[in-house]
Amino acid sequence: MEIIFQVTEDPVDGGFVAAALGHGITTEADTLTDLREMVKDAVQCHFHDAEQMPKIIRLHFVRDEVLSRSCRAIEDLLLQLDL
Repeated sequence: MEIIFQVTEDPVDGGFVAAALGHGITTEADTLTDLREMVKDAVQCHFHDAEQMPKIIRLHFVRDEVLSRSCRAIEDLLLQLDL
């Protein structure tokens, strides 16, 4: 059995949040190293029966990146080129 955690960066407090898909398991930590340990500990606490314990824990990192298209940068470039 495998369990997958969706990992996101916490935009408010910093650090990372990991939430298991399909299970009520969520944990957080300041560093990725600490998060890995917290995830393993949370999985052990959630699955009391060794036979139900997932053999593989997969971390799926989700990163939201916002790009802005700045007209100001184009205007500055045109001024430099004297166009």
